[in-house]
Amino acid sequence: MSDSPARHVSLRSGVYADSVRLMQVSREIGARDGVQAVVVAMATPLNLELAANMGLAPDGDTSPEQLLIAIRADDEDALTGAVAAVDTALAARERSTGGTATAIPQRTVGAGLDELPSDGPALAIVSVPGSYAVAEAADAIAAGRSVLVFSDGVPVEAEVALKQAAHDAGVLVMGPDCGTAIVSGVALGFANVVRPGPVGLVAASGTGAQQVSCLLDMAGVGVSHVLGVGGRDLKEEVGGLATLDALAALDADPATERVLLVSKPPAPSVAAAVEEAAAKLAVPVRSAVLSADSPDLTAGVEGLLRDMGLDVPVWPSRPGPAEAPAPGAVLKGLYAGGTLADEAMLIAGPALGDIRSNIPLRPELDLGADFTARGHVVIDFGDDALTVGRAHPMIDPTLRLEAIAAVASSDEPAVLLLDVVLGYGADADPAAALVPALSSARDAAEHPLPVVIALIGTEGDPQGWSRQADALAAAGAAVFSSNSAATRYALDLLGAGK
Repeated sequence: MSDSPARHVSLRSGVYADSVRLMQVSREIGARDGVQAVVVAMATPLNLELAANMGLAPDGDTSPEQLLIAIRADDEDALTGAVAAVDTALAARERSTGGTATAIPQRTVGAGLDELPSDGPALAIVSVPGSYAVAEAADAIAAGRSVLVFSDGVPVEAEVALKQAAHDAGVLVMGPDCGTAIVSGVALGFANVVRPGPVGLVAASGTGAQQVSCLLDMAGVGVSHVLGVGGRDLKEEVGGLATLDALAALDADPATERVLLVSKPPAPSVAAAVEEAAAKLAVPVRSAVLSADSPDLTAGVEGLLRDMGLDVPVWPSRPGPAEAPAPGAVLKGLYAGGTLADEAMLIAGPALGDIRSNIPLRPELDLGADFTARGHVVIDFGDDALTVGRAHPMIDPTLRLEAIAAVASSDEPAVLLLDVVLGYGADADPAAALVPALSSARDAAEHPLPVVIALIGTEGDPQGWSRQADALAAAGAAVFSSNSAATRYALDLLGAGK
């Protein structure tokens, strides 16, 4: 073996692969003998920064449309083999997409719908880069289909135009950036395995919908539909267009007896308009919209259960050891779900004071790019700015694992607050990566590092709530099925609980 490692950095144009596949390729190559570091990803600013931190920054100008291949290996032989393995993996992907069918598959939503009878499937799903999503969604609306737009990066003026067109056509646009939905029992995106039942959800939040639907399932109550409307729908610019249409659709649905509205903090004028519309519906509508006055999604679920004449259960948890942090400890919240991060800040803010974030509750608390800032910090690793060219942190935990290591290496004492979200599409075994990271963090930390986890999921999920909870608790974490309960437990550890 040579004293200095071998290095390969290249950029390829005219090549595109989705972020999940590129993450898989990176993992495959990183597991090869002799490979020290690897980045196979689109050359977005975030991925370029990740490569630079590994000493693998490319020279010259780059473009997000280029594919970055950056590898460091023990020697030239290992490097040559790794580069060849990347080529083989990418070529295998291209062959697999070709298939063996004699018919040429349709390449647009519109063309695909043209082949179906007009009374066929009522929902189209769009999951392409945001710059192409608008045309595909518009084709679905023109064909008289509702559409779920999984894609992010869609301009807000295009979102308004799509939702207005959908309203006029009598269909529904879910999204853009709609990560979770359940329609007539069919789970879409990052949904969980929950029982069918009488409660319909309208959600301007993916992880918020997951938290609420999972708690309902734990209480023995099922859902009829979960209609995601996209995180911007209740903002002033969009005006709740999809929320109003989704409420009307659930009001007309015979399987829906009650509705729960879930959202991050909305624009006040839009919230008022939605509340007025909800009051006119035949189906009862309860709000679980986050605000300074109602900061708790779990409380919204408990209120709904009482409305239905049901008892509120003891929510499952693994409280774990009551490890005390060092004096002067601060809260470090590292989240995959933006709504769950908002909820944590709304609950913790009155007790702790200012909490800085990349999704701040007030503009002056914006964290910027300094994710290692001192003081109370809550980071949403699922924010659009951190997922360009990368898989969502519910799939790829790399950035959050790096942040955990950074908290441990700091001389600032802290309590670590995390969410782990289970369900379809999420990491098949999140504890497998998180447990060793937490163990390493505890070993490296200068001070005690209590870990509190909000584990969002159900026993029916592929990962299994109890299996994950037991593994995380065995690693020393306190685990809760309710994010609000996890946040309050962290506050108790900090001596700031009520």
